[in-house]
Amino acid sequence: MDRVLVTGGAGYIGSHACKALSRAGFEPVTFDNLSTGWADAVKFGPLEDGNLLDRARIDTVFAKHQPIAVMHFAALSQVGDSMKDPGLYWRENVTGALNLIEAAVAADCKRFVFSSTCATYGDQDGVVLDEDSVQIPINAYGASKQAIEQILSNFEATYDLQHVIFRYFNVAGADPDGEIGEFHRPETHLIPLILQAIDGQRPALTVFGTDYPTPDGTCIRDYVHVSDLVDAHVSGLKWLIDGKGSRAFNLGTGSGFSVREVLENARRATNRDIPIEYGERRPGDATSLVSGSSRASSELGWTPHRSNMKQMISDAWQWHQSGDYKQ
Repeated sequence: MDRVLVTGGAGYIGSHACKALSRAGFEPVTFDNLSTGWADAVKFGPLEDGNLLDRARIDTVFAKHQPIAVMHFAALSQVGDSMKDPGLYWRENVTGALNLIEAAVAADCKRFVFSSTCATYGDQDGVVLDEDSVQIPINAYGASKQAIEQILSNFEATYDLQHVIFRYFNVAGADPDGEIGEFHRPETHLIPLILQAIDGQRPALTVFGTDYPTPDGTCIRDYVHVSDLVDAHVSGLKWLIDGKGSRAFNLGTGSGFSVREVLENARRATNRDIPIEYGERRPGDATSLVSGSSRASSELGWTPHRSNMKQMISDAWQWHQSGDYKQ
């Protein structure tokens, strides 16, 4: 069975990707330092504990498992934190990715699927972003991801490292089978924060900024169901295996939801009231970010079947109520 090295495979998106890879006939090998992921999420292949800043450890894992490809999710990803400590994001994200890319080339593993972000496009309000939109990141998180995209391009030119890049915004939902779900330490994503506020794990959900130039004053984001997202990553891997060359794809629904709209959908989906408090805008947050996915649809045959707000919240609520996330 062909192996795929999945960095961050113990995390939210990475663990769902491992399940999707297993279903597609691959053996996922998780590489994770468990700083934000959790070992119980690694259910579909072996776990290798390691840090991407440790090049020797990466080389050891490549030699041991001889993967045919890399799927790279591991990264720091909080916009606010990246504004407070940009050096940390450049060091962890960019240096870590460079170590991984160099190790992959040294091991002659020249298929690389990269989890990037639409934050590389910056704040382009009123525009449905596509792959040709100008990349002008406004925070260190987006800039670090854009830098990694450039590294991949350079390594393709020199070493023929074939890569697929996926740019997306907010990921939501949980495995429909209930095997895995979303759990961060600490939690920072909107929907699980809402669910924690609903069941009393936190006193209230804080809405950061109510004076954005949007219909209800709160910022707008595009949301994709995690199961749809990782299906695209598997399709991207198959794209590389079929020799179709390097390509970038946006993953989105083409429409966005404001924070207040997400709150109202959560209230209806759970039939529970949500305690809310209001705070100031966070530095680095854009007003409205929406991504199209026409290229992914036409070239990968990707359709986001579960990426409607009702389904995403319902799947997340089912996982949340199971109690597995508390382990």
